Amino acid sequence: MSLNKSKGNMYEFVTHTWNTVKGACPHGCTYCYMKRWGKQKPVRMDEKELRTDLGSGNFIFVGSSCDMFADEIPAEWIEKTLEHCKKHDNSYLFQSKNPVRIFEYRKLLPVNSVVCTTIESDIIPDGITNWRCPGISGRAGAMAALHTMGMQTYVTIEPVMDFDTEKLLQLIEMCHPEQVNIGADSGNNHLPEPSAEKLRELIIGLKEFTTIHNKSNLGRLQPRRV
Repeated sequence: MSLNKSKGNMYEFVTHTWNTVKGACPHGCTYCYMKRWGKQKPVRMDEKELRTDLGSGNFIFVGSSCDMFADEIPAEWIEKTLEHCKKHDNSYLFQSKNPVRIFEYRKLLPVNSVVCTTIESDIIPDGITNWRCPGISGRAGAMAALHTMGMQTYVTIEPVMDFDTEKLLQLIEMCHPEQVNIGADSGNNHLPEPSAEKLRELIIGLKEFTTIHNKSNLGRLQPRRV
């Protein structure tokens, strides 16, 4: 199998994506971009991907199409994926809405790993995710624990939804992120979104303790001057 170059609305700092776990993500988020491709097959491990030459000097987003650390994913699949990563000299991004499980595998992660979680708001409206998806406070707590263990942490606020500025800033700061990525809903999912002024306040607050990376799709929501 070949390594996929990052494209589209992916993180600009990521060079490639690689997915060993494929199929319908157990978290079932309504806004997931993968749903644009129609009904997905049941989640599965693609063993052929373990023959992929991951090269060297790349920054690879592992598990970009399905949350590899969802509770329903077998441990064997995660372990095989991480072992293959460690055979190659790259930096790796592991993003999950279940960072508690990443914490369980922290000793197996490659040396140059970045751990990221998604926190779209301080309160997620009903129906956006299913009951399997961990809550916001649990995600923040797990990221705090990963930071304490010396892991490099990022937070992604995408798709950003309407929020209480003070509460969201507290949750994000709890994660001790070296970088916060902010993006808007690019799939016309009719989500509750913040005003330009609230987004301005959030970005100003975040700049007090972390680096901001605005994704290109934030343009329609972002105020002109921050």
